[in-house]
Amino acid sequence: MLGATLGELAAALARGETSSVELTQGCLDRIARWNGPLNAFITLDPERSLREAREADARRAAGRAGPLTGIPVAHKDIFCTRGMRTTCGSRMLGNFVSPYDAHVIERFAAAGCVLLGKTNMDEFAMGSSNENSHFGPVRNPWDTARVPGGSSGGSAAAVAARLAPAATGTDTGGSIRQPAAFTGICGLKPTYGTVSRYGMVAFASSLDQGGPMARSAEDLALLMNVMAGHDRRDSTSVERAPEDYASQLKAPLEGLRVGLPREYFAEGCAPDVLLRVREAIAWFESRGARLVELELPRSPLAVPVYYVLAPAEASSNLSRFDGVRYGHRASDYRDLADLYSRSRAEGFGAEVKRRILVGTYVLSHGYYDAYYLQAQKVRRLIARDFVAAFERCDVLMGPVAPSTAFPIGANADDPVQMYLNDIFTIPASLAGVPALSIPCGFDAAGLPVGLQLTGPHFAEARLLGLAHHYQQATDWHRRVPAHTPL
Repeated sequence: MLGATLGELAAALARGETSSVELTQGCLDRIARWNGPLNAFITLDPERSLREAREADARRAAGRAGPLTGIPVAHKDIFCTRGMRTTCGSRMLGNFVSPYDAHVIERFAAAGCVLLGKTNMDEFAMGSSNENSHFGPVRNPWDTARVPGGSSGGSAAAVAARLAPAATGTDTGGSIRQPAAFTGICGLKPTYGTVSRYGMVAFASSLDQGGPMARSAEDLALLMNVMAGHDRRDSTSVERAPEDYASQLKAPLEGLRVGLPREYFAEGCAPDVLLRVREAIAWFESRGARLVELELPRSPLAVPVYYVLAPAEASSNLSRFDGVRYGHRASDYRDLADLYSRSRAEGFGAEVKRRILVGTYVLSHGYYDAYYLQAQKVRRLIARDFVAAFERCDVLMGPVAPSTAFPIGANADDPVQMYLNDIFTIPASLAGVPALSIPCGFDAAGLPVGLQLTGPHFAEARLLGLAHHYQQATDWHRRVPAHTPL
């Protein structure tokens, strides 16, 4: 059963062929076997998981089950979880136990899902490889010498290795889509404001967005039906009517206009990646889609814009971690200023410190107008490019990342090269539009390649429908890593 999709698991539970306790125990057994080599989970509480599974089985027996009642779900360790550690992959929060649940955690609990554990991540979601965690790097199930992508690499590895049927992640500049592509699973960054950020520890508040990670587009739709919805506690949460994200899974492909941004197919992308992506696009064309070549002229500016705006917001958000109220506190200090300095120096890792310093610099007097304000203006122009593109097409398609998963340590000494891994994912984040990564094949080394589908605001259901059609004709999303066989 551990290789089944959410829909298949839900059907088996409804027919009484298995129980939530059996599913949860199966996941826990698999985690016990494979989490050591992969390092996908930071915190587990088997007793709590099995208790919630028993409660889900009782709920189903009483006729009060929902579509995902009894399904085990892993959560990125950035979502506050009552009574359980929420570390954000940092020493700063290494022993922090949240007194409340994030909105996303509440929604999954209300749906009757079982909390399987908290997954490893780049510290405070800052990274593209999941090498920046205080708890050690996560390893890719397809090749344990390679990264799984970041910052939601723990969630991606857990789903890819079948340690969990599904997981949550967060995407600031590609942190759901890139690890999904690197590990051969599906990941969706929703429209900004669709999923509440309440209880999600902030990195860059104008960009952070929670989203689902699973094996298929259909699974993502089921998860979005749980996660999405207005939350008055989040001032950026969009108030709109509830949506069934599975409603367009069978929508016809006729008349589809597929936009191909020239900037996404230029130099710098690995030939194997471009080949697999073009093959996937050709499949849509063979089903009647019309290909439209177009431009996103400011997209080459997206990476420098992002690495001005995101660190600026991070320097503000992370100022709350001062060693006084909660989090790591230095044991030896002279005065209050020294307490702040030592606690932050000890509690934060190198990448977080780098971004705090950059963010503080671009916000400082004399540089605010030259860097931060200018980046905000270019961000608006990037968003306008997407609006213009969607006047000519229904969906944009292209690669998720310029390469497949790279070896652990390969980019450790070159932060700029690491940042360039997000070159195809950052533009959609800056524009606030939804984007989806689905598997579309493998490179010559047997590593997964991801196809990115990007749509206009609130087009998640349409994107999932397109991906579902493709997955009915292919089996890339069902492949299991040889390193973690079922």
